[in-house]
Amino acid sequence: MLTFLIMAGGSGERFWPLSTKQKPKQLLKIFSSKSLIRLAYERVLPLVDKSQIFIATNEIQLQALKEDLTEVNDENIIIEPMFKDTAAAIAYGSLIISKYFDNPTICVLASDHLIADEDEFRHVVSLAYEEALNNKIVTLGIKPTYPEVGYGYIEALNPKLNVATPSLGFKEKPKYDIALQYFKSGNYLWNSGMFIFKYETIMKAYKEYALDHYNIISKISSVINKNEGVKTASIVKPYFADFNKISIDFAIMEHAKNISVIPSSFGWNDVGSYQAFEELFDKDENGNVSKNINYINVDSSNNIIVGDSTNVRVSLLGVHNMIIAINKNEVLICEKSKSQEIKKIIKLIS
Repeated sequence: MLTFLIMAGGSGERFWPLSTKQKPKQLLKIFSSKSLIRLAYERVLPLVDKSQIFIATNEIQLQALKEDLTEVNDENIIIEPMFKDTAAAIAYGSLIISKYFDNPTICVLASDHLIADEDEFRHVVSLAYEEALNNKIVTLGIKPTYPEVGYGYIEALNPKLNVATPSLGFKEKPKYDIALQYFKSGNYLWNSGMFIFKYETIMKAYKEYALDHYNIISKISSVINKNEGVKTASIVKPYFADFNKISIDFAIMEHAKNISVIPSSFGWNDVGSYQAFEELFDKDENGNVSKNINYINVDSSNNIIVGDSTNVRVSLLGVHNMIIAINKNEVLICEKSKSQEIKKIIKLIS
């Protein structure tokens, strides 16, 4: 039984002020007429019934999510009572799904990525499903198109597109010279953060490599039932407090010996910063990119101008290499090179 676990938490920091804790980027309609989470949901619907798609979120974002995805039943929304990183979130989400299906195969996806070729994506997921049936933990590695320093990498020997191959190891985000070596070698793939595994396979990995998590999940399993919805979050909160905050990569993927990676190319973009607008939308003759806003430009170039309404007009005079983002009564003006430091602003105003 193929099921999906769409991870839809997030702090709303990277695209502030357009995104907030209550409405992080997966709930925004700034990249298309649909939110990123709706795109993620509809992307997998051709593969399974909607009862097999689960969404993991938190109580802060629950209402906005339900307003966006009205067709999703409450029992398919998994509420995490607190943020404890992806090792806890994936273990808990997988446990909830196992209450509905016997040893399901679970495909873990992000809710805030863009994928250009959805048919190819579904084809690769189907390949990963077949590989996971062989008791493998499968991940999708994206064939690099340039030496990116913002992604983790997966090493594989002579990877061939759409052919499962043993993972030789996960690598942290590299400096540029290392990323260039990875790119030139042809033996490294971008880590997409997408995983496919059978429930019993991943629980065996937790037991072997993350025993504390496994023991907590075992305790949670004994106190919950399916169809309890939001009530479950309050039941498991005391147990969640005991989880160490650690990613699935550090807890499992860097240690497990049964990981397969499928080299993939389906137009993946993790939409990780405002610079994504430059990759996704056309620039004007001066290299400016705009979305959902009116602007006029005099002697200004290479800017990203984004808003929540075309009723607002921005006038640029002698402005270069800047991000200008407007959301109601909040305005961000930021050098492009500082886009990863927006959280410093959020700390000052929160």
